Amino acid sequence: MTVVRRWYGASALHLLLMAGAFALIGYAGVRLLSGDVVGVLVWFVGAAVLHDLVFLPGYTLVDRGWRWVAGRLTGRGRGAGGDGRARVRLTNHVRVPAVVSALLFLVYFPLILGPSESYLSKSGLPGHPFAGRWLLVCAFLFAASALVGAVRYARASSDDHSA
Repeated sequence: MTVVRRWYGASALHLLLMAGAFALIGYAGVRLLSGDVVGVLVWFVGAAVLHDLVFLPGYTLVDRGWRWVAGRLTGRGRGAGGDGRARVRLTNHVRVPAVVSALLFLVYFPLILGPSESYLSKSGLPGHPFAGRWLLVCAFLFAASALVGAVRYARASSDDHSA
């Protein structure tokens, strides 16, 4: 085990899981490429370029902006004499539901923005509930995160006052 950890940098279980994931990705790629090879390759390259050149700088700027705002709201930004734990706590209670909401939108955006006629005709399902349901899931995620954050903040405040 120590030989694997020294050579690979993680446990043997991690190596096994990564090998299985890459095997599954390879199988899915082979299945996808059996059809429109050029279209699939254009989609993969376009997705990589779009992510690296547009999305990554975009959500990095949003995250840095939110961290700056959170630092101002808590009064524990750099140079304020605090250790920054409250800022990180507040940042993560917004970051987690925002990332989950964005991932849900990324996966289901064709249905959220309005399903196509072919989807409606093939599935027989109505097309109107997707946007509302996505918004409800997002509201639930942010409300649950706010509740957990409020409880954690109250516990931290009571611990500070009792010490």
